[in-house]
Amino acid sequence: MARTARIERKTAETEIDLALNLDGTGASELRTGVGFFDHMLTHIAKHGLFDLNVTCKGDTHIDAHHTVEDVGICFGKALVQALGDKAGIRRFGDSTLPMDDTLATAAVDLSGRPYLVWRADVPLETLGTFSSQLAEEFWRAASSAGVFNLHVMLHHGRNTHHIVEAIFKACARALRAAVEPDPRASGVPSTKGVL
Repeated sequence: MARTARIERKTAETEIDLALNLDGTGASELRTGVGFFDHMLTHIAKHGLFDLNVTCKGDTHIDAHHTVEDVGICFGKALVQALGDKAGIRRFGDSTLPMDDTLATAAVDLSGRPYLVWRADVPLETLGTFSSQLAEEFWRAASSAGVFNLHVMLHHGRNTHHIVEAIFKACARALRAAVEPDPRASGVPSTKGVL
């Protein structure tokens, strides 16, 4: 059964079409109108081995906030849709990822309970038109809409671009591990029987 999803969302602030294939090759087509954000979404696809297509028309004349947050909502909803009942997946995943001066860790539990712990003191900087604070907003929206636990820790780092990129790559690799089929498992990976 294909683990794919397509989410369309239209509000007064954004119009989004997002397609996700959890068993992809890392291919992506991204047009959000926020260049640095497209760069980060490329890392989600590449390091998660997800196929990810996103088109967003947002109110970027104000700023990138609504675009980034709403794409996060759609990404989270797509994860839920593509995973179905979550039978046979590993459920948990983590990654500690170095990038030059930076070291970041992400840990995921596809628990059916939304929770974000963000222990990353990201310097306030604008990268293109992307405020570095939006990294947390994206992952908060994704974990909330995707009903999963996500813990992000920045161990150290100086360069803001490297910090944000390391976090996105670590999250992508943690998600990749969590959604992978477990060949030894059958059924839902929970003593409750549902996630």
